[in-house]
Amino acid sequence: MTTISIVTGGSRGLGRNTAISIARHGGDVLLTYRGGAAEARAVVAEIEALGRRAAALQLDVGDISGFPAFVESVRATLVSWGASSFDHLVNNAGHGEMAPFAETTEAQFDLLFNVHVKGVFFLTQALLPLLADGGRIVNFSSGLTRVSYPGFSAYSAAKGAVEILTLYLAKELGRRGITVNAIAPGAIETDFLGGAVRDTPAYNEAFAAMIALGRVGVPDDIGPAIASLLGPENRWITAQRIEVSGGQNI
Repeated sequence: MTTISIVTGGSRGLGRNTAISIARHGGDVLLTYRGGAAEARAVVAEIEALGRRAAALQLDVGDISGFPAFVESVRATLVSWGASSFDHLVNNAGHGEMAPFAETTEAQFDLLFNVHVKGVFFLTQALLPLLADGGRIVNFSSGLTRVSYPGFSAYSAAKGAVEILTLYLAKELGRRGITVNAIAPGAIETDFLGGAVRDTPAYNEAFAAMIALGRVGVPDDIGPAIASLLGPENRWITAQRIEVSGGQNI
């Protein structure tokens, strides 16, 4: 049976890889982007080349005032696909801020929490009427909620809140058969923080030395794991923080 997944921030990085991985597993994908319309269209084209349906909708997850209009756009897209509900929500969209605790500004803190916590909370709430019973929610957390690394106090605090929210959603939505889990990637070669891990040899080597498997991750280590978690064989996993880090800091 074909599934429909919504992947926020699906135009680049881990969101892009997740969207394409879901399509490779036979699912249709509705992805969101904030500013990268051309990148989003390229992901749609790649998914369609796999024989799956795809659409891209603009969304700023840090601005909840836009959520009602977004939900209506989702509803219209579903209708155009002959559907009235979707099956999976992957809350991936986000950004990083790296600053020492003593130098973190209120603006940095507020933006992190607006995107990673408030946005995830109220977007999920807004989409609940369209999420099918027996559906799945995957929230993105971080390996930095288990260990500390200088400069990520506000970011990690926001991701910690996401992990607690995941537990509460799993409990409250369980009566509808909806599973809710958090995926926590370790250091990954993406454009996160301007591509610091990917493009700075010193960072890459430092993180690789912390990882049992001897290298930092790549997007292909994360997207397929999420697509697998969304599969019917994993219907009994809920309320879990699942770290996908190659054994970082163990």
